[in-house]
Amino acid sequence: MTATTLAPGAVRAHRWVLATALLLAACVVAAALRSGEWPGNAALALGLLVPLVLPLAGLLRSDRRTHAWATLCVAPYFIYGVTELVANPAVRGVAGAILFASLALFVSLVTFLRLTRPGTEPQRTPGS
Repeated sequence: MTATTLAPGAVRAHRWVLATALLLAACVVAAALRSGEWPGNAALALGLLVPLVLPLAGLLRSDRRTHAWATLCVAPYFIYGVTELVANPAVRGVAGAILFASLALFVSLVTFLRLTRPGTEPQRTPGS
């Protein structure tokens, strides 16, 4: 399924998926850069970005199956955000942003999946 064959609502949901994934990546990089010294925080940022990079090709292609399993890739960010929010006062603001962005990504992925569910095309009445 390509973006040109999607319904208008699904296209908007797909754009939200990409936007929230980018927002989450930016929040993760910001948190990693604030948490330590140079070589260590760069490795932390790269390690934290792996779950976002894995489904990226399928998300860009609007592959429905990739959107389905990408919901599982949001869990580490949710856990990281909650943990840092509670345990690390120095990055509490960024952790809250990660938590918000991970929830927004999850909701946008589920919305895309609901809008592209097979057999959910709107019914047309005769004469309309």
